[in-house]
Amino acid sequence: MLTKTAEHQVNFVIDFDSTFTQVEGLDELAAIALAGNKDSEKIVGEIKAITDKGMLGEIGFADSLKARVALLPAHRDHVNTLIEFLMGKISDSFARNREFISMYRENIYIVSSGFKDFIVPVAVSMGVKEENVFANTFTYDAEGNITGYDESNLLSQDKGKVKLLQALQLEGDVYAIGDGYTDYELRESGLANKFFAFIENIERQKVVEKADEVVASLDEFLYINGLSRSQSYPKSKIKVLLLENVHPKAVAAFKNEGFQVELLKGALDEEELIERIKGVSILGLRSKTNLTKRVLEHPNASRLMAVGAFCIGTNQIDLAECEKRGIAVFNAPYSNTRSVVELAIGEMIMLTRDIFTKSNKMHQGVWDKSATNSYEIRGKKLGLVGYGSIGTQLSVIAEAMGMEVYFYDAVDKLALGNAKKCKTLEELLSISDFISMHVDGRKTNSNIIGEKEFAMMKDNVIFINLSRGHVVDIPALVNALKSGKVWGAAVDVFPYEPKTNDEEFINELRSLPRVILTPHIGGSTEEAQANIGEFVPSKLLQFMNNGSTYGSVNFPELQLPALEDAHRLLHVHQNVPGILAKINGIFAKYNVNIKGQYLKTTNNIGYVITDVAKEYADEIVEELKGLDNTIKFRMLY
Repeated sequence: MLTKTAEHQVNFVIDFDSTFTQVEGLDELAAIALAGNKDSEKIVGEIKAITDKGMLGEIGFADSLKARVALLPAHRDHVNTLIEFLMGKISDSFARNREFISMYRENIYIVSSGFKDFIVPVAVSMGVKEENVFANTFTYDAEGNITGYDESNLLSQDKGKVKLLQALQLEGDVYAIGDGYTDYELRESGLANKFFAFIENIERQKVVEKADEVVASLDEFLYINGLSRSQSYPKSKIKVLLLENVHPKAVAAFKNEGFQVELLKGALDEEELIERIKGVSILGLRSKTNLTKRVLEHPNASRLMAVGAFCIGTNQIDLAECEKRGIAVFNAPYSNTRSVVELAIGEMIMLTRDIFTKSNKMHQGVWDKSATNSYEIRGKKLGLVGYGSIGTQLSVIAEAMGMEVYFYDAVDKLALGNAKKCKTLEELLSISDFISMHVDGRKTNSNIIGEKEFAMMKDNVIFINLSRGHVVDIPALVNALKSGKVWGAAVDVFPYEPKTNDEEFINELRSLPRVILTPHIGGSTEEAQANIGEFVPSKLLQFMNNGSTYGSVNFPELQLPALEDAHRLLHVHQNVPGILAKINGIFAKYNVNIKGQYLKTTNNIGYVITDVAKEYADEIVEELKGLDNTIKFRMLY
């Protein structure tokens, strides 16, 4: 860990534009000064192009600066406007690490080829010493117009940063942090011990190739060097793998947090997932990818901390194995219920009005204006197999449309409205005009509707399955359709589904009349996917950033308060007697001040969260990790 001792003093030389702030100050000044000018876009574009060439070392810096200022018709008032703008454009990782700036302010130097006129107010507002800010200065005429700059300033010259550091003669090591070639020149000259290419705001490949280290944020720089920081781990090192083309809102949620995100459009089989999961901490999937025990026990999955199912069901995930390994799993139990319900209602109406037969005839030029085989759904009996979040919502809407609703569920459920509970599945099947499946994907639900069950149904029943593909015996459904027992069917889920849109869908239901086939799109509406794209990442981020597990389907549920002025130690362990006593014994041994402690268990694992005062012995962490029966341990602050 770096210290400020005389024996090992470290000086931090930090660039300003696109490093300390998110933007290039001179470019933004041009945009402000030229606002309303008909040639604004052209001139600002020219200035930015010159900036980029200078930052990449393609032209000399002195020439770059002279050319840009010559294009700049700015006034002192424009500089003041720029200062206000830059106050809101401080790089996120710098803004959250004021404590580092305060702690090392004697050794932090802002060295920029920009201009003190706008740099000093912004840097000083963050705790940087004014005398440690080195940059160019504008010259003005009597009316306050910028006429040029002080050309005697070392930083206006080629290799200006090198010349300045030679003049400063800093004692101790020098770490240069920046996004441009002029920052690398400090390392090239031997004046800086290391050059860290900062890519939070912009990544210049020619600069990255020259760097000792590439850091995606100040947090990452501080983490690498063992320095005080606002985050216990650099989020740019956390890899998120999102499968099956989840909604862009999910991708944005993780990227906005600074995580490293990879998005794949299709599903992965077991072998592909084993290969792709290497180094992944957060996995997001939908219904087609199976997260099996074999995948989870592979060394490639050793860093996995959390899984998000961007759907309702979780039967594609080995929840028990995830729990055993301390991996929290979250899903979206309610986000797409309305979409599934609307599809079910729509399909019931389409089938009972025999719309597809009439539509196909119309496309063939046949005008069949007849009421034959066309009925209302009002007054008909709807039988719901499964009365969970989708079944109950369908129940309410169907009843509002005049249907009589019956339901059967293996678990005792409270009926909503005038819905009636059937004591047995057989009772439900025998009385229903419509049967709609809404059960979960557990293995015991395999083929719960087969030849025997179809035989129990009324003649000319309409059958709908929007739940899971394996709950219905497809050959039995085909026979029931061909015999006329089932008048029409709508099926959205299948025992085997193509992994991508390029794979052919093969199923015995193809080409049968009065059968609506949809490619597992029950919850695939823009609204539902957007809701899921927000809901699941929010749960995963709460777990990663706060430790909260509320809403997890396999983990002890804890909704934790915000972490304030403390470090949070999270310990997942096998649920055996005495673990909490051992944990607290370690805290007592080192005289740690506990600010809060939370415990929740399942039959198999325990989850202890302890908030402690920031000052404690480093040995505590190692002892907590080394406790018998420990599954996972991590820290947050």
